[in-house]
Amino acid sequence: MSEAKIEKNKNYIIDITDMTHEAQGVGRLDGLAVFVDGALVSERVEVKIIKLTKSYGVGKLIGILRPSPHRIEPFCQAYKRCGGCNLQHLDYQAQLDFKTGLVKDNLKRLGGLNDVVVHDTIGMEQPYRYRNKAQYPVSMVEGKAVTGFYAARSHDVMQSDECEIQDAHSDNIRGVISQFLDEYKIPIYDEKSGKGLLRHIVTRVGFNTGELMVVLVINGRQLPDSDELVRRLLEADRGAKSIYLNINTEKTNVILGRKNILLYGSEAITDTIGPYKYMISPHSFFQVNPIQTEVLYSKALEYAGLTGSETVFDLYCGIGTISLFLSAKAKKVYGVEVVEAAIEDARRNAQLNGVANTEFIAGEAEKVIPEMCSSGIRADVVVLDPPRKGCDEPLLKQLTEMQPDRIVYVSCNPATLARDLKYLCSQGYKAVEVQPVDMFPWSGHVECIVLIKRAESRMG
Repeated sequence: MSEAKIEKNKNYIIDITDMTHEAQGVGRLDGLAVFVDGALVSERVEVKIIKLTKSYGVGKLIGILRPSPHRIEPFCQAYKRCGGCNLQHLDYQAQLDFKTGLVKDNLKRLGGLNDVVVHDTIGMEQPYRYRNKAQYPVSMVEGKAVTGFYAARSHDVMQSDECEIQDAHSDNIRGVISQFLDEYKIPIYDEKSGKGLLRHIVTRVGFNTGELMVVLVINGRQLPDSDELVRRLLEADRGAKSIYLNINTEKTNVILGRKNILLYGSEAITDTIGPYKYMISPHSFFQVNPIQTEVLYSKALEYAGLTGSETVFDLYCGIGTISLFLSAKAKKVYGVEVVEAAIEDARRNAQLNGVANTEFIAGEAEKVIPEMCSSGIRADVVVLDPPRKGCDEPLLKQLTEMQPDRIVYVSCNPATLARDLKYLCSQGYKAVEVQPVDMFPWSGHVECIVLIKRAESRMG
């Protein structure tokens, strides 16, 4: 088959030989890579070419002629339309194997790291109902308020009454609000015109405390008949401890605005991870899978190798979740975070847990570190937990100049992790071992934690 004969909108049969980091199947037509959503390695599939460029094609899965032995039936009715769980057609152990392979591939291909130990991905015993935070967009569809999730690669809201990865409390609350919207004819926000009132419903659940927060994101200053909605929410869920309006009048894809109005209850809810209690406000960054978070943070503490005499820097510390874990075995922990509200939460969390050996600083890490070093404060161990874009090179440069004995890197993106490890390993550090953790079952995402040692370390 020559390249000239490959045509858009025609059907072809291809063998799937690989999968991308976004969990798309990859096959070839006369040497041209074709990416296919929903296809698995070892499968022979029929696809319709829906996009064609000189370097690749995109195929829509039409039929499976030879299924993978690891293919399973998705458990969610919305699976084919929803953009959330893109691996529901792959059995769970095979998902874990895929994620381990993804990490290994990125480290070798992008980081040039061939001798780092990558352990098997740690999965969940029950990979369902694991999310403690739900964000439901709201839209008008054929004259009716629809609450659910965005369809894949779009901002079209699809109705979803139940989601098997969300906590059941969130599904229940969404149903109560949906009924209220219809009965009281609440104006629904329209992205295109910027008009309408209700934009999003956000819920946060304390898995270990049972406490529930509800946030209604509105394009205005008040919600009509909000007292009645509060009454219904309290009646529907005894765990409801905090109900907010969040004001977002900007034309933006950012869900939460800056201002919150408390309609009922306490300003924050609490939850626990391990022995520590955390206060969670509407804007708090808190890992969405608390079960696996404890696995992740326990591994971070293990990799830090603390004996009680070390000074630790926790960079991108958020509300101090990892910092408190580290404080149990460190002499002193300094948490650094650019978001001031998160630093305020971190200080409250330290006080809430009676932890006295932490100090939290608001600012950009690459600016804070030189100031601390110049005042005589240097880290023996540094913990990094950056966003998906990874660390900026100026920060990594500051770290290598400070020369901590160990760096523990928590990453949610194997590609940027590989890039950053490549830099650190070029500056006298060695990536010793990597532990992937499955924080988001049924999706292609994987979290990693890495132990990095200085070549001439004073620690063990």
